[in-house]
Order: sequence, then C-alpha cells, then structure tokens
Amino acid sequence: MELIGKRIGFALTGSFCTFSKVMTELEKLISLGADVYPIMSETAWSTDTRFGLAKDFIEKAEFLTGKKVIHTIKGAEPIGPEAFLDALIIAPCTGNTLAKLSGAITDSCVAMAAKATLRNNRPVVIAISTNDGLGAGAKNIGSLLARKNIYFVPFRQDDPVKKPDSLVADMTLIEKTVKSALDGHQIQPRIIVR
Repeated sequence: MELIGKRIGFALTGSFCTFSKVMTELEKLISLGADVYPIMSETAWSTDTRFGLAKDFIEKAEFLTGKKVIHTIKGAEPIGPEAFLDALIIAPCTGNTLAKLSGAITDSCVAMAAKATLRNNRPVVIAISTNDGLGAGAKNIGSLLARKNIYFVPFRQDDPVKKPDSLVADMTLIEKTVKSALDGHQIQPRIIVR
C-alpha cells in the first residue's frame, strides 16, 4: 500500500523520551506523500520536559504538516462523522492511553480520535512506550491485541535489567506497520528481540 494521498492522523501522547524519534517518522510519512493530521494529547500539548519544550514540538508538527495540532476532544470529535482519516497512528502510546483504549474511555483528544477512527472501520496503529507493559498494563495490551482494526508497531522490552516491565515500539517500523494496516494485515513479528 502506498501512502500517497492517504490521510493519516498522527497522535503523540506523553512518553516524552520518544518524541524526537516519532517526529522523524512523522516527517518520513509526509515525504512519502501522506497527508498527515497532527494530534497531541492534552499532556503532550502542555508539558515541557527535559526532552524538549511543548511549544517546540507543536511548532515542528504544524510546520511539517501545514496543519494546526488537534489537542482537544472537541477538535478530535469531527474525525468520526466527517470520516476524514484513512488511519490513525498513536506514537508514542503510553500505558495510560492503552488503558483508555482498552476500557473504551473517551476522556482525551487521542482517545476520541481513536474512537472516531474505529467508528469508521479504519485502522488504529499503536506504537507503545510504557514502563508497565509487562506489569499492570499487560492486560490492556492483551485486550487490544484481540480487537478489530487495532494494529501494533512491533515492540520489545526497553531495558530488561533495569526496567523489566517496560515495553517500547521500534518507531522505525511505523511506516511499514501503517502500510500493512491499510491493507488489513498486522506485520510480524509483533514482539521483537533487541
């Protein structure tokens, strides 16, 4: 599946340590001809961290895409009735967002964007980045693995010695995963070795 002209939502949630990597992947999708719509969780939109200032990530996303960042539930709600996305990527997807998606909780703009995309039978691609993926968050990942139209960017343990429950997607596989998801297939293997 080619990405030329495909309307792709690209949502960032609060795993700030991966923002630079995912911004590189967002830029790659645009270079392949995708029409990218930037979305940021309320936390990602408003939080400065040691990994960078929120305003800098907002400005970069808006510059690259030529669109204002969607950062409210009200802003994400039209994705459903207007059906303007062919796919949604959530990268990075935190454990908090995984729990919301698993529990059908729609109290954030990213959860609303996912709900709206799924409503239209379109793929939601998840690139996880969570410190409790093999702990308390494992049940949410398991729930989402079994859901229709949910696809995972292949992931691995982040640091098995110091953070044995932590999981992170290989962000360089976002492009390949979304292409496959648009064809209705999960790329394999889902779980990769470091």
